[in-house]
Amino acid sequence: MHNHQLCRMSIHSLDDTDRLGRMLAQRLPDRATIGLVGTLGAGKTRLVQSVAAAIGVPEGTATSPTFTLIQPYHAANRRIYHVDAYRVNDLGEFLELGIEELMEEPGAWVFVEWGDRVADVFPDETLWLRIEVVSPTQREVTFFGDPAVWESLFSNSL
Repeated sequence: MHNHQLCRMSIHSLDDTDRLGRMLAQRLPDRATIGLVGTLGAGKTRLVQSVAAAIGVPEGTATSPTFTLIQPYHAANRRIYHVDAYRVNDLGEFLELGIEELMEEPGAWVFVEWGDRVADVFPDETLWLRIEVVSPTQREVTFFGDPAVWESLFSNSL
């Protein structure tokens, strides 16, 4: 996991999460891998739902991939692969999902919940988001990654 902190922000509501999701949907490059780190209930799935909604995935379509491991969503000439590594036992099992091919697919955004469990196979240009629960209504989101790759994502205010 890349440890260069790019940005830190507070989220105080589901509306804030939706705004962050819209910002990511507008600014992510054509192909991106996003590692999501946080405890159960931190808001990892909700953030992916917000990104999916921002590109036109119908509400209620984006669900947690905890048991399916990968949920694909398609809208607006964009593919989102929502992956959950929580139940993956090791890197070999994770790779058997075809994750490397997904991460290389043009036009695909790959969001991996619990990505820190399998970070060794992530591309160097992965954007990492750590979501910390501060209170029942507040989260701190810290972005990590290679500044040469992600600097433009944060060039305007979030």
